[in-house]
Amino acid sequence: MSLTDVSGLPDSAPEPSTVEPPSGRPQRRSSPLAALLVRLHFYAGILVAPFLVVAALTGLAYTVTPQLDRALHGDQLIVTTSGEQPRPLAEQITAARAAHPDGSLVAVSPGTADRTTAVVFALPELGDKQHTVYVDPYTGTVAGQLTTWFGSTPVTTWLDDLHRNLHLGAVGRHYSEIAASWLWVLALGGIILWWRRRATGRGRVRHLLVPDLSTGRGVRRTRGWHATLGVWLAVGLLVLSATGLTWSRFAGGNFSAGLTALDAARPTLSTSLTAAPVDGGGEHHHGGAPSPTAEPTTFDRVLAVARDAGLDGPVEISPGEAGEAWVVAQTDNTWPVGWDRVAVDPDAGTVTARSDYADWPLLAKLSALGIQAHMGVLFGLVNQILLAALAIGLLCVIVWGYRMWWQRRPTRVDRRALVGAPPARGALRGLPWWALLPGVPLVAALGWALPWFGVTLLGFLAVDVALGLAARRRTGLTSVG
Repeated sequence: MSLTDVSGLPDSAPEPSTVEPPSGRPQRRSSPLAALLVRLHFYAGILVAPFLVVAALTGLAYTVTPQLDRALHGDQLIVTTSGEQPRPLAEQITAARAAHPDGSLVAVSPGTADRTTAVVFALPELGDKQHTVYVDPYTGTVAGQLTTWFGSTPVTTWLDDLHRNLHLGAVGRHYSEIAASWLWVLALGGIILWWRRRATGRGRVRHLLVPDLSTGRGVRRTRGWHATLGVWLAVGLLVLSATGLTWSRFAGGNFSAGLTALDAARPTLSTSLTAAPVDGGGEHHHGGAPSPTAEPTTFDRVLAVARDAGLDGPVEISPGEAGEAWVVAQTDNTWPVGWDRVAVDPDAGTVTARSDYADWPLLAKLSALGIQAHMGVLFGLVNQILLAALAIGLLCVIVWGYRMWWQRRPTRVDRRALVGAPPARGALRGLPWWALLPGVPLVAALGWALPWFGVTLLGFLAVDVALGLAARRRTGLTSVG
């Protein structure tokens, strides 16, 4: 995938089956920085594109999970009778426990106007998954049971794992981190190169956003579609790259450590009735440790306290162990989001601590909102459509990038090749000292913060050096011959 001419041949080079333009028009001379960016863009585009194709296809499939949930699990999730007074939570929990006598009760999400109540049980053999029993809040009858992952249905969990790690566990997460680590580099690099090309030619700014179809056929037309669509997608691709990195395996760990160091992480919520703070958790949260002895009647009392404290909309109640407060957290992930939380003393019926979304640090807010946007939840159906358009657009850009590589191939009988030549070598040696002085530490810092970016960049350099040595050896043998 690339956002400009992936062949790397100079603009003045003749295209296959075309005639060289008149020499009266002055030719633009590439600067060392531009030449280096073209070469990096070329190698990254060719080698990282397969990872981006997989990420785009699996992400496209994930965008339709709300519709799949309704189609496959609607009997469990959707309320068929509404408009009546909901039954007490104690009655609903008792019905869920009768249907699922094993396991520890770890969370309850009271039903809404059209959603069933979710009663979540943890069992050691399930690992990080749970059994969720769904109860009709108006009749108190059990609608069904699913094996869930922090509230996600089986189909959503399966597609989430496919997009995140290809069902390969921790090893599979490397692919998505590589894709996210390079997506922003390719997007920004493509914009810079396309701006440079258009800023010195006819059409100028207009053809940054509208493809120039007056340049004939072949690679120039393909490049126009490829680069123009890349500019339109750039902001969305940058958001996907940034949000994807925030919960990746290595870069995400560095990001979390950075938020903590800057005191910009999501605030903690104390659940201790004696003052020791307990971490409020991340995006997937079911409160404290499992509570096998939580009394069903206590849930109604705790919910009433939370409602009086201003927590409206959908919430999740997580019981704590003996001597700890219970956590009630808003779970409205659509804009405007509701993410306030309170800790409630289940015996005294009082709020012992609270954490309001309005008081979160700015970086914590942006990170949490970005994750919901990346998952297609923040703006509902509009969010899903935008993500699907980004995925399809990215696939088109990648296909056009590979097509340009093929269109740039030499077609003369004595020079025929399957694909175009890479950009010219030597750009790194031509860089001025004032560019190298800040550039080397900056790239090193990026390689540390984004480990898979650093590792793959070293891999590109190794491939480039190997190809250069091989070319030099062939040239030497030809001279000797």
